[in-house]
Amino acid sequence: MYEAKTFSIPELEGLSKESIDQHLGLYQGYVKNFNGMTELAGELMKADAQKHALAIGELMRRRSFEFGGMRLHEHYFPQFEGGKKALDGGSALGKALAAQYGDPARAEKEMRMVANLRGPGWGILYWDPAAKQFLVGFTEEQHQGHFATLPIIVALDVWEHAYVLDYGALGKGSYVDAFFANLNWGVAEERFAALM
Repeated sequence: MYEAKTFSIPELEGLSKESIDQHLGLYQGYVKNFNGMTELAGELMKADAQKHALAIGELMRRRSFEFGGMRLHEHYFPQFEGGKKALDGGSALGKALAAQYGDPARAEKEMRMVANLRGPGWGILYWDPAAKQFLVGFTEEQHQGHFATLPIIVALDVWEHAYVLDYGALGKGSYVDAFFANLNWGVAEERFAALM
């Protein structure tokens, strides 16, 4: 069974405590639901796998959504811990972004563009160790649309629950601005350095 992690999130500029607290509650729900689905599927398998094959199949398919929600939020919330920190151009991440994009700010610009696509999902900066390059992707649901196996460097939640309390239904762009205004790039630098 998985346990929900705790995060030490400081006061954020443009992201209210109420919004963060509700978002954390949603994350805890992903953990709880994944555990519940796993337990129920196991019970149905033991009781009569053939009789419950359809229910087991749906539980197994749907739990990947819960797992993805759990893990992506475990990438999202730590990016605020320690307070905002600018990208260090001399870090391994800063140098690698500069090598690929010319200016690391172009990577953030690409992420902002992808995050502002119409519809809910996640804007994600991945690193492809085989190709030695970054990829920016958009996944509509937590379990679909990922670049399989690629490590996540920055995860930006753009489901409505992340911004509707602070910015309303049409406030995604303002929320994305607030995300980057509060982002601790040091967390992303550590993630990248661990891959080198």
